[in-house]
Amino acid sequence: MTAALRCEGLQAGYAKGRPCVRDLDLEVRPGEVLALLGPNGAGKTTALLTLAGLLPSLGGTVEVSGTAVKSGHARAASRAGLVLVPDNRELFTTLTVEENLRLAVRARRQWTSERDAILDYFPGLRDRLQVQAGALSGGEQQMLAIGRALAQHPTVLLIDELSMGLAPVIVERLLPVMRQVADTTETAVVLVEQHVHLALEVADTALVLRHGVNVLEGDSRTLSATPELIEQAYLGAHHNGGGSETMAPAESVQ
Repeated sequence: MTAALRCEGLQAGYAKGRPCVRDLDLEVRPGEVLALLGPNGAGKTTALLTLAGLLPSLGGTVEVSGTAVKSGHARAASRAGLVLVPDNRELFTTLTVEENLRLAVRARRQWTSERDAILDYFPGLRDRLQVQAGALSGGEQQMLAIGRALAQHPTVLLIDELSMGLAPVIVERLLPVMRQVADTTETAVVLVEQHVHLALEVADTALVLRHGVNVLEGDSRTLSATPELIEQAYLGAHHNGGGSETMAPAESVQ
């Protein structure tokens, strides 16, 4: 099976010659969920912005369904099927829920069926269609942001910090929807999330970045059963005698 998303040797950052993410390899097949984990500043958002074409890569390759995606071109990435839900959601706050969704639907003649399919994932939005996006709760705004992304029929859905500003109980309701989306539409999902145990419950695989380097990857169930490996990856598995931290080598857990 051809990978929905494959990147090899990805170098990502904001200044030439100074990558924040180094030599990142990842592969996500259709219908799979990858949890991209790591402490703050690890390079997770930078990696997603680069995959989505909002930042030019500093090296490496990105492919969607076996076809190379041109670096630094958001429209090309979107046409290829890479759709990003950013951590700030970027909704049109003065437009209604329905208007936000309508703008994202590409097949205008299928608007009603497209809208209804999105509302099946997020039934809480059914009674909020005529409410301005800026008046929604944080959880409702996140539902709308994801729904708007799904309206574009992504091959790969990139979600940055789904839980940003949300109560844990809302996150517990939203994350399983990402599993449902992957299972029912064969969309590949790359999920950046700080609620590690919740992310591992819905993901197939996980990858931990630290200081821009992949320090741990493997099957999510295995990693969930060995939380000490996650802790070591977050904190740094090895310390030298002088007390300063040194990086652990990347480790794969199957």
